[in-house]
Amino acid sequence: MNENLYVETFTKEQIDKLHSHLSSQGWDFSDLQYAHWKASYNKTTVSAYNSGKVSIQGKGTKELVQFFIEPEITGEARFGYEDLLFESDSPEQLEPHCGIDESGKGDFFGPLVICCAYTNESSAKALFKLGVKDSKSIKSDKKMISMAEDIKKTIRYKYSTVTLGPEAYNKLYLKSRNLNSLLGWGHARSLENLLEKVPDCPTAISDQFSRTGSVKKALMEKGSKVNLIERTKAESDIAVAAASIIARAEFVTRLEKLSKEYGVELPKGASPKVIEAGKKIVGKFGEGVLEKVSKTHFKTKEDILKG
Repeated sequence: MNENLYVETFTKEQIDKLHSHLSSQGWDFSDLQYAHWKASYNKTTVSAYNSGKVSIQGKGTKELVQFFIEPEITGEARFGYEDLLFESDSPEQLEPHCGIDESGKGDFFGPLVICCAYTNESSAKALFKLGVKDSKSIKSDKKMISMAEDIKKTIRYKYSTVTLGPEAYNKLYLKSRNLNSLLGWGHARSLENLLEKVPDCPTAISDQFSRTGSVKKALMEKGSKVNLIERTKAESDIAVAAASIIARAEFVTRLEKLSKEYGVELPKGASPKVIEAGKKIVGKFGEGVLEKVSKTHFKTKEDILKG
């Protein structure tokens, strides 16, 4: 994946919001044929075309997308999921610590699941032998669920999950209007719950999804005593990878349950297949059903309800 290129279709309101943000950050604006405007700053350019397409190019692309566009405009975290180098030879992997990861934040249908998993030297070595890697490298749901069960046994069930079903997720998002705040709250709660089982856990590793340290801000008394490391590509850590698989297995299990409950296969992600399934389920149960099965702040909802 090219981290220096991002292309997405925005509404006029979203384009105006992006313009306002870039203006406040001192970006230089200029005219561009067939476009509302073009903005440039520090070798990064943003072009907002009349068609609604927004193109971002340059070295600042990833930061702008992950720290502003996804949490503040699209509400969908999908950028930057390239294959990761798994640091199995790092000695820090064998030290006692826990890792936090989530599943479902980029999926229109289904819940948001956040898991915190604890590993030490013996369990980390066992996980490496199992071939544990970031969940995005596992394409089979059946294999995901099976591996999650093996991981749980290997770490002696020293993990905790926080699951927000669509209705609970939508209510909390409505209060915060910020995906990063919601993720920070969920990561912090899963860590606090894990500390009930492993009170002497010295370190926690979480993926960095905001510049403001969302997880650290949301921690309560117990969690604040842990050395929390928020860093990019955290999924290369064995504890984070274990957490990612447990979280994803729980997500796909719950998504399948929702599909059976409503009699409509609900696909993962936010693709045209998702829109097609959304139209089908709305046709059967009405627009209100989306509150019960999906994350309604996604732009996908507008695409489903068109026409």
